[in-house]
Amino acid sequence: MSERWDTIIIGAGMSGLAAGIRLAQFDQRVLVLDRHSLWGGLNSFYKKKGRRFDVGLHALTNYVPKGTKGRPLTRILRQLRIPYDSLQLGQQSGSRVSFPDVSLRWTNEFEVLRGEVRDKFPSEIDGFDRLTRLIADYPDLVEEGETPPMARDELKAYLKDQTLIEMLLLPLLYYGSPTPNDVEWSSFIILFKSLYEEGFARPEGGVRTILDLLRNRYKDLGGELRMNTGVQRIVHGSGGVEGVILDDGTELKANVILSSAGYVETQRMTDRADEVTDRDVGPLTFVEFLTVLDKRPAELGHDDTIVFFNTEDRLVYAPPAPGECVDYRSGVICCPDNYASEEPLKDSLFRLTLLARHDAWAGIPEEQYVAQKDEVWQRAHGIAAPFSFDVRPHSLYVDGFTPRTIQKFTGHLGGAVYGSPTKLRNGRTSVDGLFLCGTDQGYLGIVGAMLSGIAMANQHALTQAGA
Repeated sequence: MSERWDTIIIGAGMSGLAAGIRLAQFDQRVLVLDRHSLWGGLNSFYKKKGRRFDVGLHALTNYVPKGTKGRPLTRILRQLRIPYDSLQLGQQSGSRVSFPDVSLRWTNEFEVLRGEVRDKFPSEIDGFDRLTRLIADYPDLVEEGETPPMARDELKAYLKDQTLIEMLLLPLLYYGSPTPNDVEWSSFIILFKSLYEEGFARPEGGVRTILDLLRNRYKDLGGELRMNTGVQRIVHGSGGVEGVILDDGTELKANVILSSAGYVETQRMTDRADEVTDRDVGPLTFVEFLTVLDKRPAELGHDDTIVFFNTEDRLVYAPPAPGECVDYRSGVICCPDNYASEEPLKDSLFRLTLLARHDAWAGIPEEQYVAQKDEVWQRAHGIAAPFSFDVRPHSLYVDGFTPRTIQKFTGHLGGAVYGSPTKLRNGRTSVDGLFLCGTDQGYLGIVGAMLSGIAMANQHALTQAGA
């Protein structure tokens, strides 16, 4: 006889766990399933050669001090009933976006960025102030609409200097856009608030601190979590969703299913795969290298927490050209040491992220794959050196992941980190009772993922149950 649940959640990432907590708080019988052994999805952790590494987390955005009311971070903690202090947040020392002839620096105090714009783009400060006033009046929620405007077009009404537009865009695109060289206007506003107006912090202990808080809270409420348990198919009929069939053939019944697997990936678990096309598969993916250093970045003269760099006057945020495995013209440097911390990190890390092309990494022989990673590491760190320091003489150990790693551990086709360009803002799929949460529902970042899980649980799973 099949087991029956009020809600089954596919994916034990931030959004899935947050949704599970919310439902368990209302005494739902809820089950979270994940194909892999570690929870976290796109933001997870692993251990190798005795060292622990974070995956995905460069920063927890939306930082606000304890006691701040009405902001996304504090709203999440209140709804999930997680104490602020349990996150053990350390603020950034400061971050930077660097183009060939100019840099803009910001901290968790917005006036720092405003001062940088005033000093380096004096003719633009009035327009920048008008832009920030407009953004302040927008809600912190994704908007539904048939054809959302794009940020580049909207920004022209406020800013005339193309370099400033490019510089403001680059960090936001790297932090959450599934669209090459642009981002939807509503997403731009959310990201602007998240990165520039509120800012960056890191939990003591890294991403696992957040994930363990979510997992433990969920399990304490009676929620069930099954790892190493993949979903082969979502079962549905004329009346809507009925349950799932697992990879081992086990059938589980449910009244509602929330999926954080992605729009395309979820549709392919139903009998409506023909509703999605290759154009719905996200085109953007990355390589990332984690280099353990023999010295702290500050000892080598580098105090920035995160640097977004671009070697050309126009930003580069698109898949590399055919035949190229990465694009070296832009990237993200992150030094976790440069967050405030009670104790120094055990290992000093330098993280470098570059745009990559999935088909240039997938399917190549292992020996070629390893050699390609080594070659890219050498060249990429030479290009990144002017924006930070030369890592290569200080390297003790290197690990890294590529688009094929991302696809293997997340199930996202093409290793698409930010999912499909097609977002279902209300979470509704064409199958009654099947809803999306997470990246392809339209929220962005770690805080956005948790907001998505909470919002979809509130709007759909709890509503259907009459809670």
